[in-house]
Amino acid sequence: MGRKRKGRDISGWLVVDKPAGLTSTAVVNKVRWAFDAKKAGHAGTLDPEATGVLAVALGEATKTVPYITDALKAYEFTVRLGQATRTDDAEGDVIATSDLRPSDDEIKEALHQFVGDIQQVPPQFSAVKIDGERAYKRARDGQDMDLAARPLWVEELTLLDRPDKDHAILELVCGKGGYVRSIARDLGEALGCYGHVLQLRRTWSGPFDAEDGLQLDHIENIARTSELDTYLQPVAVGLADLPELTCAPDAAARLRNGNPAMVVASAIDYGTECWVSFEGEPIAVGRYKFGELHPTRVFVPT
Repeated sequence: MGRKRKGRDISGWLVVDKPAGLTSTAVVNKVRWAFDAKKAGHAGTLDPEATGVLAVALGEATKTVPYITDALKAYEFTVRLGQATRTDDAEGDVIATSDLRPSDDEIKEALHQFVGDIQQVPPQFSAVKIDGERAYKRARDGQDMDLAARPLWVEELTLLDRPDKDHAILELVCGKGGYVRSIARDLGEALGCYGHVLQLRRTWSGPFDAEDGLQLDHIENIARTSELDTYLQPVAVGLADLPELTCAPDAAARLRNGNPAMVVASAIDYGTECWVSFEGEPIAVGRYKFGELHPTRVFVPT
C-alpha cells in the first residue's frame, strides 16, 4: 500500500505574481508548504526570469488545470533588437549581431505574419522532449537540435511602445503552448536584425489576472494562517469556459460515483463538454448526451 500523503485536504486556486529568478515548480512548492496542502500544481510554466500570473491549483482544483492551460493568455515583453542569443533571451550568450534597426512601421507590418494559426519552432533551451530527454539538457551539452515546428494560435500581437531604436515592447495574446522567446527570435529574423526577449511578464491567463496575484513574500508572511485561506478562489473558476449545468440530489450522487446521470440543460449540443454543479459545488465534468452527463472527471465534496 502506498504511503498516505500528508497535509490538508484544501482545494481552490491561488493567483501568484511570480517573481523573477524562481522556477514555476519552486513557486508551487512554496505555495503548497504555505497552505500545508496535500496536492498542488500550476496551469502553465513560466521561465525562471519571467514574472506575472502563475495560477496554482490546490486539491480538487488540479482536476481543472487542463482548462486553464488551454485558455488564452497574455504576455507583455521587451524585445532587444540587433542581437540573437543562444537561449533566445537575455540569459544566453550573444551568437549574432546586426546594426540594422527597423522602423516602427516595419515592426508593425512584420507582426501580421505571426497572427492567427502559425507554426512555431520551440527554443533550443526548452522543455520539449526528444527521445525522452528535455531539449534544454541536450542544449546545455552543446547539441544543436532540429526541433519540429508546432502549431500555435495567436489572437493578437501588438507593438505597445518603442523606448529606443534597440528595444520594442510587445503584447502577445495566444493559446496553449506558445513560446514568447520564439516570437522574439522569429520576429528579429523576419526584420533582418535578430532579436531576443529581454523582459517577460504574463499579464493574464484565462480568468486570472496579474493585478490579483499575491506576492511570494506576502504568502510566506501569512503562511499556515487562516488569512491565507481567504485568498483562495473556488475550484469552479477553472471551469469558467465550459457550460454549467445543474442536477438533482440523486443525480449528484450518481455522478460522484462516476456514473452517467440526468442533468438540467437547455440548448446544449450532443457531445458538448460541460460541468455540473449541485448546491453551488462542482460535481463532475463530462460530455452531454441525450439529457445525461457522462462524467470524465469527478470532484470530491469539500
